[in-house]
Amino acid sequence: MKPEIIEPGGCLVGQINAPGDKSISHRVLMLASLADGESTIHGLSRGQDVKHTMEILTSLGVQLEEKDSDVLRIQGGELKEPSEKLFVGNSGTSIRLMSGMLAGLPFSVTLDGDESIRKRPMERIIEPLERMGATISCLETAGRAPFRIDAGGLKGIEYQMEVPSAQVKGCLMFAGLFATGDTTVIETTPTRTHTEELFQEVGLDVFITAPTADGFSESVTVKPGQPKPFIHKVKGDPSQAAFWAVGATILKGSEVAIKNVYTGHARDGFIGVLSRMGADITQDPVTNDLNVASSELVGTVVEETEIPGLIDEVPILAVAAACADGETHFKGLGELRVKESNRLETIVSEIGSMGMKAEISGDDLVIQGGGLTGGKVDSHGDHRIAMSCAIAGLVSSNATEISGWEAVATSYPGFIDDLNALRK
Repeated sequence: MKPEIIEPGGCLVGQINAPGDKSISHRVLMLASLADGESTIHGLSRGQDVKHTMEILTSLGVQLEEKDSDVLRIQGGELKEPSEKLFVGNSGTSIRLMSGMLAGLPFSVTLDGDESIRKRPMERIIEPLERMGATISCLETAGRAPFRIDAGGLKGIEYQMEVPSAQVKGCLMFAGLFATGDTTVIETTPTRTHTEELFQEVGLDVFITAPTADGFSESVTVKPGQPKPFIHKVKGDPSQAAFWAVGATILKGSEVAIKNVYTGHARDGFIGVLSRMGADITQDPVTNDLNVASSELVGTVVEETEIPGLIDEVPILAVAAACADGETHFKGLGELRVKESNRLETIVSEIGSMGMKAEISGDDLVIQGGGLTGGKVDSHGDHRIAMSCAIAGLVSSNATEISGWEAVATSYPGFIDDLNALRK
């Protein structure tokens, strides 16, 4: 595929609908597949990651019917053994969440993905699922895909997460629906609450304990059960909205309204970071619209405790930091090393090749503001690196050529169309 060329200049003006939230889209599809009856979903993410989840559910016997480009009807209930291995493509959310659900079903399955997925750590779900009674066999490399999950009865456990991860939490909650007894997941660092919110919405029994007074410690307990059929409208993805928020902030003369952006727990961290950097950014509490206008930015410190609430937005926040006055210090970014790319390294190598002054110190990233020059970059198969470089290209002194642009189809296939619609 030929590189995408981004010419600098202009501004972003108008309003836009962010694509349906990707994390929520995976979860509502899975819940609908388990419900006994017809569910209707509006506004799903149309990226390749979510398409892989849909294909897997079809392989399991779930009937999916698209009424139009915005409405999907799902006939769930009884799932069947697939005739071949299940392929998640590049989707870490798919393989981790699906593992929890599949561990409770009365047949064996094999899960696999692309080269990137085969490098990503799966011990974090394999170990607790095996404690619940699942039998999981890694077929090539220990702790990595591909792996087989063999049928077996699950029992509820109490599990304290070692790595803050909404994917691990969601995996165990889905497994808990099939377990005997309660399943409790304990967090010492807050993560996204999509799974809890959606379980409650579809009639499942979920109990949440509040953080303790002496520090964050929250537990989520799930009782076994089956979701009820439902109707759900997926709200706009804040991780995708962040590209337009940063673009409107750093491009002079810009003013953008991003419609109906999801505001759930641990998803709006980028808004707080941009606000304290000086961005003109507000969110309407009624409509959830995010309104952004261009402004001058200053550097800030992003603490490790903030990272779970903005982990996917670090690449585009790095672009904001490159355009700010002074130093921005991101702390505790070790989890970025096991994303679609080694995202900590690719932020520095690719946005760095566009003129960003940055260095890695342990798991920290330190960026000195000063502007961007453009140039030739590579996505390394990472959609967020590609889109971040595109926004960076808008404020660079020269054109930007992005190889590997096809990675954007993973989450936001309409990105360039939306950019062209906003650009003046």
